[in-house]
Amino acid sequence: MSDTDWASFLATEVTPRFPSGFSVFDAAGQYREPSGAISREPSKMVVIVVFDTPAYRAKVSALVDAYLKRFRQHEVLRTEKPVCAG
Repeated sequence: MSDTDWASFLATEVTPRFPSGFSVFDAAGQYREPSGAISREPSKMVVIVVFDTPAYRAKVSALVDAYLKRFRQHEVLRTEKPVCAG
């Protein structure tokens, strides 16, 4: 994905769903293709801190679906962890 593609995704998919803010980190990704081959690629990690409510869970799920579709990916790593934020 190009920097322009990523910036567009942030502007059209992430920011509208989470206008209060989020963080993005560059990462090095590795995953197993459906064929069984190991692939490595530059990745992005998006951190979003929200309340654990059905409305936010739906927004996160919709964001994951949008990413899969736009970038033609097989999977997205999604983790959830309770935190104390202030």
